[in-house]
Amino acid sequence: MRIRATVAAVSGALALSAFVVPAAQAADGGSSHRAEIDRILAQHASGKSGFTATARAEGDLDVTFSRFAIDKAIKVGTTNRVYAKVSYTLTHGADVDIDSDSFFSFPLVYRGSSTTPDNVLGGIEPATCVAATATTATCKGEILIDPRETDADMRLRNDQAGTWKGAGIAFDIESEKEALQVDGLGTTLVQRNSTLTVNAAPEPVRKGKTLTVTGKLSRANWEDHKYHGYTGQSVKLQFRKKGSSTYTTLKTLRTDSTGNLRTTVKATADGYFRYSFAGTSTTPAVSAAGDFVDVK
Repeated sequence: MRIRATVAAVSGALALSAFVVPAAQAADGGSSHRAEIDRILAQHASGKSGFTATARAEGDLDVTFSRFAIDKAIKVGTTNRVYAKVSYTLTHGADVDIDSDSFFSFPLVYRGSSTTPDNVLGGIEPATCVAATATTATCKGEILIDPRETDADMRLRNDQAGTWKGAGIAFDIESEKEALQVDGLGTTLVQRNSTLTVNAAPEPVRKGKTLTVTGKLSRANWEDHKYHGYTGQSVKLQFRKKGSSTYTTLKTLRTDSTGNLRTTVKATADGYFRYSFAGTSTTPAVSAAGDFVDVK
């Protein structure tokens, strides 16, 4: 079962707006599950659930989420789907049967506030929860981030890069009970993937002569699915002498209006030149592969 839409701002908190049940599941009850989910979500949309954004789960299912763990940063390019692993502890009342076929739990991440989220993403399948005690379970799930998503509600925009917050939802279709927790579950950075190139010329070069080192810092554009230059960013030019394993910073410069880099240095010894970018909250750190220069 895949979450097919974003969390909507209803009743002062998050609520999943829809699910898509694969055809294979429809044959064994999936369609009835869809109807139950729609009914539950319609109740949230009507404001009857009374959800509020708190550090505890709200709803009539006795479930709370804690120890929500996800990668600190998730790099998303222009083509490939990215799957982010999530683990969390689910604490539940004695009347909640997590092994029931009607019980489902999903991890989510959302961008913006819990009352007015810009986007919300979940996984393809419900989390797998294994009982640790009579009232706690260790759950593992995943978040799917697809830069080629065509659904307008889940499509990534460039301005959505940065901090996303964790959330959790659990529901029991048979009992028609659900719980939602939108705060206090940690954060992750969803970042526009970056690339960095370098070229030092001429090669070979005589000792003491001038080398011109060029390169380009680019990052993914989630809206046109291409890489474009990242402008005005601080980048270090570094050198590693042949036989050494350590790079030393020679100078720091900024990318121009198209993300390009260009500077000159004196050739002193055989070794590798590279550019290195420390990253920002929206774009991951990246270093170019070293370009070897033979100094005569």
